[in-house]
Amino acid sequence: MIPALGLGLVVGIVLGVVGGGGSIIAVPALVYGVGLSPAQAIPTSLLVVGISSLAALLPRIRAGLNWPVIALVGGAGIPAAWGGAAVGKLLDPNILMLAFALIMVAAGIRMLSKPRESEGSCSTGPNRAFRSCAPKAVAVGLLVGFLTGLLGVGGGFLITPALTILLGLRMKQAVGTSLAIIVVNSAAGFSAHAAGYTIDWATTLSFAIPAIVGSLVAARLARHLHDKHIRISFAVLIFAVAAWVTAGTITA
Repeated sequence: MIPALGLGLVVGIVLGVVGGGGSIIAVPALVYGVGLSPAQAIPTSLLVVGISSLAALLPRIRAGLNWPVIALVGGAGIPAAWGGAAVGKLLDPNILMLAFALIMVAAGIRMLSKPRESEGSCSTGPNRAFRSCAPKAVAVGLLVGFLTGLLGVGGGFLITPALTILLGLRMKQAVGTSLAIIVVNSAAGFSAHAAGYTIDWATTLSFAIPAIVGSLVAARLARHLHDKHIRISFAVLIFAVAAWVTAGTITA
């Protein structure tokens, strides 16, 4: 119970500050910290991260979200999540966890790269420039949605870099937009894994309640943080968790 409380708090803080990345802690934490199997950890993670992301999103709505991007990325991610879940059931859990670690390293490297200084076409409204961004947004949604279903992640550790680097959103707008997409992806991924899954309410609530509290508090504090510091901290966290996942998988 104590590990679940502490790790849930960390997941919430990461979600609140970065607008994603909580899942990369949640799945390893539930597997190696709480003792769940990957089959149990994946839907539990999606449930907790989805609820926590919704809580972290609420304080950011007034700051402005990119609703067209949310619709495109989130909409494309729903069927992709179902496809990823179907593929994941055919693979060995250790292979999934190692794939998880490799993707985290790639995402961390991209977050350390220099962000664009000017806004891209996806940061504008529904005009001609935005229409040129739609294919990229749909492609991001398909990729992130597939990984959501495959690995049991909300996709924030990929969505946030994709929104800033590929779609040209500013970091502060990308954080709120990412949280909204994570809510959609988590719901789709959870529904794909729900068949035959029985919720362990004691573990789920002990993980979810501190995660929600942490996300609400961190979302308010994040307004005072510099974008560069958020990106670097996020990348360092990703590398650390990737090493933890790799070590845990090898010694399992």
